Amino acid sequence: MSGNSLENLNVASQETLITPEQLKNSMPLSDKAAKTVAEGRQAIYDILDGKDHRLFLVVGPCSIHDPEAALDYARRLKKLADEVSDTLLIIMRVYFEKPRTTVGWKGLINDPHLNDTFDIERGLHLGRRLLLDINELGLPAATEALDPISPQYLQDTISWSAIGARTTESQTHREMSSGLSTAIGFKNGTDGNLDVAVNAMKSVSYPHSFLGIDQQGKGAIIRTKGNRYGHVVLRGGGGKPNYDSVNVALCEQALEKAGLRKSIMVDCSHANSSKDPSIQPLVMNDVSLQIMEGNKSIQSLMIESNINWGNQSIPENLEDLKYGVSLTDACIDWEATETAIREMHGKLKNVLPERVAG
Repeated sequence: MSGNSLENLNVASQETLITPEQLKNSMPLSDKAAKTVAEGRQAIYDILDGKDHRLFLVVGPCSIHDPEAALDYARRLKKLADEVSDTLLIIMRVYFEKPRTTVGWKGLINDPHLNDTFDIERGLHLGRRLLLDINELGLPAATEALDPISPQYLQDTISWSAIGARTTESQTHREMSSGLSTAIGFKNGTDGNLDVAVNAMKSVSYPHSFLGIDQQGKGAIIRTKGNRYGHVVLRGGGGKPNYDSVNVALCEQALEKAGLRKSIMVDCSHANSSKDPSIQPLVMNDVSLQIMEGNKSIQSLMIESNINWGNQSIPENLEDLKYGVSLTDACIDWEATETAIREMHGKLKNVLPERVAG
């Protein structure tokens, strides 16, 4: 019996993909875009290290499916970011890969045509082009590192990364994160379990060796130095929120017991808003009040926002897609985003400098 009859029994086909080096050579970072990435990363490091009094906010669509609408959103966000920059560092949420509980649309990189054709090479080109354009505006970008190979194609354009609730416990994602060039947030489990995120922070701070690809697309042993900028993202779980002061205090205790920095991001969406976008501004207000009352551990927030309110399913006729409306989780609209961020800025602009000074 030959080996060929024993392998790839459930594989329908294989296609050779463009290499990371080829994609980057065809779509290079400009000096301005590279400066945006570098300065965005450093500002986040300084916030996490307590050298910069600001909060950083990861703000944007739950997922990107329309690059044109995403760039429209980015231009609006850049203007708002400049307005509040003395108090809030705005990073645009640019998520291309979506984890699915069973099946469903997996994001722009995997299925850019929204029709299950999985033209991944086209998706990589679209994703990189959008990230270059956003960074050209002077607006740093954030994404979820879901596929362990795609960071080789896009990570040079990213200022902050997340590991989602479904993958925080994954050894593969912890090892990958130890080599990422950004600060990285680990979400608590979908059931609300905090241990998985705390353990991930421990793991990611150490060097690892694992299988991956190099810039030429060849299989490689990746050896990392460890990433000391891991932090926890509280996103609620088990049908309950966990952004309140009691849960934040419990998170602080868990981090202190583990010998880790008390660095917390509050995800205003997901279980913290019961997936009701109208609750997100209320979460932001609660966080502002906690900080005004003396909290020092909440250093960042995540807000799911789009041009227009809510979400939509992929229609049979793609021409029926609503402009600027999420295909995945429901988002607050642009007007609500502006109002909530300006209100947070007003509440905290005189408080945050004292928090760091104290």
